[in-house]
Amino acid sequence: MSSIRQKKIDAVIQTELGNYFREEARTVCLGAMVTVTEVRVVPDMSYLKAFISIFGHNDPKEVHKNIKKHKDEIRFEMGKRLGKTLRRIPDLSFFIDDTIEYAMEIDQLLKK
Repeated sequence: MSSIRQKKIDAVIQTELGNYFREEARTVCLGAMVTVTEVRVVPDMSYLKAFISIFGHNDPKEVHKNIKKHKDEIRFEMGKRLGKTLRRIPDLSFFIDDTIEYAMEIDQLLKK
């Protein structure tokens, strides 16, 4: 169960990551629109899982690979943005959130 502090940190980091991906869409996101759907921080605040949805690109796996390649740069930028809020910026891991595709697949099966 997440504490109230963890939930607040999750929300702050999710907002800042979303802003970063919007600003760096051409370089880091290869022109795709990337949204951060969920952020989970472990209790000791050392590790973070960010779930992202990728739209507007032919190969979302390529965009995901490029984001993972730039994770140190993203963490550095989060440190600059959140340095006054958080003492230590957690290590970042990015995962593709496939809940939209899963929901569409379930919807198609229900229509049959």
